[in-house]
Amino acid sequence: MALMRILVDGYSLLHNWLGLAAGRPRHSERARDELIHVLTRYHDATGTPVTVFFDGAGLRSKPNVGTPAPQAGAQGVEVLFSRAGQTADQMIERAAHRFNACGEILVVTDDQTERDVVSGLGSPVASCANFIRMIENALTELQGELRSHNRLERNRFRRPPRRNLK
Repeated sequence: MALMRILVDGYSLLHNWLGLAAGRPRHSERARDELIHVLTRYHDATGTPVTVFFDGAGLRSKPNVGTPAPQAGAQGVEVLFSRAGQTADQMIERAAHRFNACGEILVVTDDQTERDVVSGLGSPVASCANFIRMIENALTELQGELRSHNRLERNRFRRPPRRNLK
């Protein structure tokens, strides 16, 4: 069965993807934006919708805590921040429970307690390292497909060589 949706613990993934937003603090808006950009590219490559959850209580730069980030929703990546008194883990558990009835979902986190809870709900779980490899493989495959497509299109529109008629 194909995945219906991927639920991502955003900060867990950011803390494990050291090459992403290198030199940026892991909880910074720039690091989150870079992660959202990569997840959007992954969605474009696979077609699988992604919801990324961040602990948002106390975030000054995000006034709409608990709502999708405006730049992400239209591209197949939904971004949610927890409200005060709520954690991203709680939101992931609730979403996993609700989405399970609709089809297979994948939860991405390295939080062992969260992995146990979500597995108990019947959802498959991927470590951040495995998901990073999945993303890198999908993007590499997409890049190869684009190169091949572009090569075919260039060849299709090349004019045949002119023949000298004497």
